[in-house]
Amino acid sequence: MSVRHRLKSSEYHIDPFAKIIGTDPKIAGARNIAKKVAKGDSSVLLYGETGTGKEIFAKAIHKASSRAGRPFVPVNCAAIPESLMESELFGYEAGSFTGALKTGKLGKFEAADLGTIFLDEICDMSPLLQAKLLRTLQERTVERIGGATQIPIDGRFITATNQDLEQMVADGLFPADLYYPLDGGKIGLSPLL
Repeated sequence: MSVRHRLKSSEYHIDPFAKIIGTDPKIAGARNIAKKVAKGDSSVLLYGETGTGKEIFAKAIHKASSRAGRPFVPVNCAAIPESLMESELFGYEAGSFTGALKTGKLGKFEAADLGTIFLDEICDMSPLLQAKLLRTLQERTVERIGGATQIPIDGRFITATNQDLEQMVADGLFPADLYYPLDGGKIGLSPLL
């Protein structure tokens, strides 16, 4: 590893936001807001077009937070088929359906316990899963598929979308009771240059 590479690498450990480059005032403003929300523990909503670096911001917020030494678990809601999304997020008990692992499976929410879960493209989640997500946010518990036990979780939620959630709520296309808990801190992103 070259000296230059080591210096750049150590810079990212010192300042998690160093990977967010750009001098545009919108990028600088978003970076400043992200630094502020990283100090708290409320949920964060990132919004912007595809390619604006939402996951880069989410990782930086996590690394600058008190949860930095804990897991960062990214989930692209648009990339996982709807039929698999529930088992991916909530996990399942052994033998709960045909093809289930004999040991059961830990869900993403449990994997992110004490850390941060990043739900990208939250608008692509089905209404049924949005309702389950709301319950998870409110109760801070999950129930695995085929299970009967409420498992406590302590994770920070960072969500992202490329759509205008406020407008979707106004149009009745996204539940208001889910939008408000997700919007603990909102950061609008411009394309990274």
